[in-house]
Amino acid sequence: MRTRVLTIIGVLAGLILVRNLYVMLINLPDEQFQGAVFRIIFFHVPAVFTAFTCYFSALVASILYLFKKNLRYDSFAVAATEVGLAFGAINLITGMIWGKIIWGIAWTWDWRLTSTLICWLLYAGYLVLRRAIEEPTERARLASVVSILNFAVVPFVFFSIKWFRTQHPQPVLWGGGSMDPSYRWMLYGNWVPLLMIAVILVAVRMRQEEQQRELEGFRRMAHAF
Repeated sequence: MRTRVLTIIGVLAGLILVRNLYVMLINLPDEQFQGAVFRIIFFHVPAVFTAFTCYFSALVASILYLFKKNLRYDSFAVAATEVGLAFGAINLITGMIWGKIIWGIAWTWDWRLTSTLICWLLYAGYLVLRRAIEEPTERARLASVVSILNFAVVPFVFFSIKWFRTQHPQPVLWGGGSMDPSYRWMLYGNWVPLLMIAVILVAVRMRQEEQQRELEGFRRMAHAF
């Protein structure tokens, strides 16, 4: 049943993504000042939205683990974190491509760019910490604390371009600018298939984490004998 649901979600995500690609490449006109490269926004922004959603999900799961001590919450937290890192990487890479074409440089130590990179590295550190601790409950406890602390950086990343006027432009959706409705619909519309893909990846990765924990349990039992 679970596999069937994930398959259906995957098929729907693929169909929506193909439809979105057709619309953004064929139907939508070039942006007045940036030209065709502006279309990268339809992946750049939804990717970071998806990453933040994953980080928030990991936060909730980590809090629940500390209260309920159920390792399934820990499995979900690590799965959501890994998927969030993947989408965070997409955001960083597409941003560098966009910046190279529009600014003439792929990277600058702008507040938004720097804080996004720091956020990504902190969550990557969460995964490194997990690999350093073998005992499952201790690993889950410490990882949950780190996940909760890491999320404190996410609001800073989100509001950094409002607080600091640097290289990165103000967000057009809530920064006082404007965006053509067709662009806005595509921006949010392309977030849908990315979220669906994230759901599939989290579910698959969570199952892998649970299986790995079971194998570790069998291995410890074998060593006890």
